[in-house]
Amino acid sequence: MDSRELIKALDLLEKEKDIDKEVIFEAIEASLVFACKKNYGTSDNIHVDINRETGEIKVYARKEVVEDEYDGFLEIAIEDAKKINPAYEIGDYIDFEITPKNFGRISAQTAKQVVVQKIREAEREKIYNEFIQKEREIDTAIVQRTERKNVIVSLGKYEAVLPFNEQIPGETYKFDQRIKVYIMEVRQTTKGPQITVSRTHYELVKRLFELEMSEVKDGTVEIKSIAREAGSRSKIAVYSQNESVDPVGACVGKNGARVNAVVNELKGEKIDIVPWNEDPKKFIASALNPAEVISVEILNEEERSARVIVPDNQLSLAIGKEGQNVRLAAKLTGWKVDIKSQSQAEALEQAEEITETTAEEAAETAAEEVAETVAEEVTDTAKEDI
Repeated sequence: MDSRELIKALDLLEKEKDIDKEVIFEAIEASLVFACKKNYGTSDNIHVDINRETGEIKVYARKEVVEDEYDGFLEIAIEDAKKINPAYEIGDYIDFEITPKNFGRISAQTAKQVVVQKIREAEREKIYNEFIQKEREIDTAIVQRTERKNVIVSLGKYEAVLPFNEQIPGETYKFDQRIKVYIMEVRQTTKGPQITVSRTHYELVKRLFELEMSEVKDGTVEIKSIAREAGSRSKIAVYSQNESVDPVGACVGKNGARVNAVVNELKGEKIDIVPWNEDPKKFIASALNPAEVISVEILNEEERSARVIVPDNQLSLAIGKEGQNVRLAAKLTGWKVDIKSQSQAEALEQAEEITETTAEEAAETAAEEVAETVAEEVTDTAKEDI
């Protein structure tokens, strides 16, 4: 084995694979120990040393100094040890060089396989450590291919999976196309790190606004909540403690530049930006944008349910196509929202009044009947007494 070529090869491998050369040295040493086990039948007392500068490889067998030698490969008698160095005592260990001239074809192949495995493990560990820090962040991916409806994308040197259920409905992906993805999960598996990305996750919207808006990234404008139906519509609630900053206006940008950049990345997905408010009535009213709201009534605070009254001509707008607007408003606010038109609310109020009146009349009638019954009983009792 040419030591200089070994060092050059390791330098090149470290540069190309971006793996610490020390990891490779340790992998080679471990592989050579494993190969020696085939020659000597044991590796318990064998260790391999590779000179980090010259690449010279030496194999040593460590023997224990004992009174009487029983196993010449594991032990050495005290008399023989003192011939090497008079300072040796029983219980000491001596390293003897046993570097074989040729490990043989099988041993060399075994060593190579172990080295390759160690390098692969180091690469996997490097990928995992790099991307676990990017979990729940956004990144630019390049479309590579499609496998069973899943899209394989490239994140620099590494690949990630965009599952079918994490793809925006109706969106098509072409080879070499650049898309923004949300790194949803990084898992360590037996086959190496598995990176799963998403185009439908609601936090993708937040990360896109962070890219477009320094105010969101530095916390001046806070995105309090997001409700999303990917590919169709999203609602975000924004808030700013700085009174001089209009959170909605900041997100929209001049001539809608900021929000349009996000919409374009999401292939035309509509985005409603509403102001967040700690008052649930005001927040619910804003969340139903673009519909106008007449009033909001809190029905049950514990169950977080509310009734919203809108003008008759705004009812369909407030509900939205297939109930989308009210559904997203409910997700955004965390409240159950029951929408009524003004005429429906008036009819409901009249019905409630009629019900109350009927109940009162029924109560009065029942009271009269009870009184008559009691009077009759009293009269009968009096007659019996007479």
